[in-house]
Amino acid sequence: QVPELEKGTVRIKHPARVAGIIQAMKEQGTHKLQVISDFDMTLSRFGCNGRRCPTSHNILDDSRVVSEEGRRQLKDLLHYYYPIEIDPNRTLEEKRPLMVEWWSKAHALLSQQKILKGDIPQIVRESDVMLRDGFDELFNQLHKYNVPLFIFSAGVGDILEEIIRQANVFHPNVNVVSNYMDFDDNGVLRCFKAPLIHTYNKNNSVLRGTEYFQQLSARTSIILLGDSMGDLTMADGVPSVENILKIGFLNDKVEERRGKYLDAYDVVLESDETLDVVNGIRRYVLTE
Repeated sequence: QVPELEKGTVRIKHPARVAGIIQAMKEQGTHKLQVISDFDMTLSRFGCNGRRCPTSHNILDDSRVVSEEGRRQLKDLLHYYYPIEIDPNRTLEEKRPLMVEWWSKAHALLSQQKILKGDIPQIVRESDVMLRDGFDELFNQLHKYNVPLFIFSAGVGDILEEIIRQANVFHPNVNVVSNYMDFDDNGVLRCFKAPLIHTYNKNNSVLRGTEYFQQLSARTSIILLGDSMGDLTMADGVPSVENILKIGFLNDKVEERRGKYLDAYDVVLESDETLDVVNGIRRYVLTE
């Protein structure tokens, strides 16, 4: 079916099941398909030449618009909360309030920095962010076939929209739900808009009742792309899902986390900085 699934980076626990889902999606047709994706480290790269690539939060935290002191405090928060976020021995119930705490503190710190809306394009241009190889094909083909691409991110919406814009792939079929900045009349950041989206509350409850949600309810075949356990719930709340294929990017601590990812995701891509497999599946599903 999909030659890309033979790549050395691909791990699949139940190949026959995966083949069945892909086939069912093809039979359902283009008008039934939607793609729901995380952004940081999923559509964007985890690393390049041995160096880590920044997330949308990192881009802001490390930019010239944040003071030395602000940067130090943001790093302290990261060192305290990140191990909690990825701790396999803590339950989601334990993690959730701590994630809210982390994001709230980080957003409060950023809101003290007098960040200007007009600086965002430059901040993104000066960063080391990279989208995964094959991103242009993915975005352009989904647009061509009128398949909605829904990006669900616990990052900073203004930054990630600018990344997509600068990559020339911000098509009308792309919708983003993320943490957006709230600027005053002079274009100075004063706070972040609600609802707060962190790693472990990414589900469609934030969309209920929106026009976008109504529009998607007929799209019962879902390709879901993520890189963390928190991304698995992104399609929760989509009514009447018929087929869902969960593709997980395992970027880090591969040996240690492999078992968990294989149990949770249908297709696991280990240290793969490309969208080759996603594009291969999309190509198969969307061609007559």
